[in-house]
Amino acid sequence: MPGTVDGGELAIRAVLGQQVSLAAARTLAARMVAAVGEPLPEPVGTLTHAWPVPGAVVEHAPSLAMPRARQRAVAALAGALADGLRLEPGIDVRAELLALPGIGPWTAEYVAMRALGDPDAWLPTDLGVRHGLARLGAGPEAAEAWRPFRAHAVVHLWAAAQST
Repeated sequence: MPGTVDGGELAIRAVLGQQVSLAAARTLAARMVAAVGEPLPEPVGTLTHAWPVPGAVVEHAPSLAMPRARQRAVAALAGALADGLRLEPGIDVRAELLALPGIGPWTAEYVAMRALGDPDAWLPTDLGVRHGLARLGAGPEAAEAWRPFRAHAVVHLWAAAQST
């Protein structure tokens, strides 16, 4: 399953990307990194800063160009990370994520899939998943047969949604 090196970064990027295009989410993340990320001693190509520490994200969140509710979600998530929330394989923290403002089931499952390494994470409301299911002539109920590897199905459904 495609994972991530930094579960906290992945989760914050997921929140930054809520209800905006991928390009807009990348722009928000790049601006935040430039504003509060630690400059690298020597840039490597276009990589000039390290991802910001959670405390810096908490402080910067109110200045992000996004709705206040999402600013609060970014700040709450970064605050939880600063307080010790661990997003790494083998630790199921869905309940803790869902308890944060602005973190819903899609975000919790996406983090479970990519950061926690849960092979059964399932994103039934994801637009790409829904398009992939439709392209294959299946409904969300088909996912029951894919347990305990529904996250692998998500990747295949995303690919099916992209293919022509």
